[in-house]
Amino acid sequence: MKIKLLTIGKTDDKNLQILIETYQKRLKHYIKFELEIIPDIKNVKNLSESQQKEKEGELILKKISATDALVLLDEKGKEFRSIEFSKFLQQKMNSGIKQLVLVIGGPYGFSEAIYKKAQGKIALSKMTFSHQMIRLFIVEQIYRAFTILKNEPYHHE
Repeated sequence: MKIKLLTIGKTDDKNLQILIETYQKRLKHYIKFELEIIPDIKNVKNLSESQQKEKEGELILKKISATDALVLLDEKGKEFRSIEFSKFLQQKMNSGIKQLVLVIGGPYGFSEAIYKKAQGKIALSKMTFSHQMIRLFIVEQIYRAFTILKNEPYHHE
């Protein structure tokens, strides 16, 4: 299985980018992982929230295939403890899917088309975080999940 993290817009903060890249490198030992950035939509000031979500949704749909398992990072999603998240990833790997696509949407969330296509939603917290920080948190949690699955001494419970 391959894991792809789709995000809207690039990370502006160099410190966050360095940390994200650190965990991406660590993940190479466990699984094929790709972080794909969908460029920000131009002239968003002229768009309503729903128009922006629709345009972002169209761009997201272009990046996924029919066989991908699509899971959204969404504040209304299921919350996992780290060990539960590792079991979730193990179940996805055992199910035989080729690619798990995790998506971090834009500032207003996802379009209806994306919600309909998604096979699940995950919330990292009940708190709100910047989209840029969520990237770091999910990449670190994916890394943590694999260290749990391999019984490596990164995670302490």
